[in-house]
Amino acid sequence: MFGGGRVGIDPDVVGAVARQIAEIVADGVEVAIVIGGGNFFRGAELQQRGMDRARGDYMAMLGTVMNCLALQDFLEREHDIDTRVMTAITMSKVAEAYIPRRAARHMEKGRVVIFGAGTGMPFFSTDTTAAQRALEIGCEVVLMAKAVDGVYSDDPKVNPEAQFFEHITHRQVLERGLKVADATAFSLCMDNLMPILVFNLLEEGNIARAVGGEKIGTLVSTPVDDLR
Repeated sequence: MFGGGRVGIDPDVVGAVARQIAEIVADGVEVAIVIGGGNFFRGAELQQRGMDRARGDYMAMLGTVMNCLALQDFLEREHDIDTRVMTAITMSKVAEAYIPRRAARHMEKGRVVIFGAGTGMPFFSTDTTAAQRALEIGCEVVLMAKAVDGVYSDDPKVNPEAQFFEHITHRQVLERGLKVADATAFSLCMDNLMPILVFNLLEEGNIARAVGGEKIGTLVSTPVDDLR
């Protein structure tokens, strides 16, 4: 999304996202962000062209760090928000190493923490990273910001009859094979009762609406009784 549909970074898109984040930080919300790198590389796509999958995934991880630095720049330069970029792959010249308790402490001090380099391991998506980081540092919810309004029964861009879900369980997403995000991320959140809110990132003010509890997007959650 940071590329605006192209390879590289679209400053207008990054700026719009930074404004939305600044809006909720001003209200005292503790924020941690996981960013993908699809505007530069996708390991799975590179594999289709013959590249080793693990090597392609590591390249994609480096792409996520470039996106992290871009968002950090906009947040600090345009909104005067203190941020920390933390990466799963050590690159001490540009970011801190990811340490869960240090990340939580940054958030307690009002800093926005931006996680880069995914999990630091190939074959895992940044959707899974978001779920894992949220669980490890004690977040209340995963806000899964996408380019669609929420979870549908099919791709709404291809099938205009696709059904929109205001609420759905993690298990239903997995059983129906809905492609809104990586199945590993939904499974991890299901097992740990972590709710996910899927919504459109590029509609101005949507992050604040999500944090404020307004009915937007799709809430994915699992009742405790379902796991007994």
